[in-house]
Amino acid sequence: MAVKIRLSRVGTTNNPHYRIVATDGRNKRDGEILTNIGSFNPINSTVVQFHEELYQSWLAKGAIATDSVKKIYRLYKKSSTTVAAVKPVAQEAVATEK
Repeated sequence: MAVKIRLSRVGTTNNPHYRIVATDGRNKRDGEILTNIGSFNPINSTVVQFHEELYQSWLAKGAIATDSVKKIYRLYKKSSTTVAAVKPVAQEAVATEK
């Protein structure tokens, strides 16, 4: 069984949302899944939720990520490092005001 990490479309007409899922490569796009790894909103280009530990464990087991999922993962890593860099600065500012 070839496991793929790919997108599964949810949402309504003209308002797409995608789930990042691990599934058998032979299944349909919106068919049976093994696990839900995260979700993505393409309208805002934002990663709503992403479980990095699940993503890494599936890759370690031999799953193959699609190009779209790899791109979303890079977007997630970029946004998570930006948020992590901003949080300590904000906390220091609050600490110095007291």
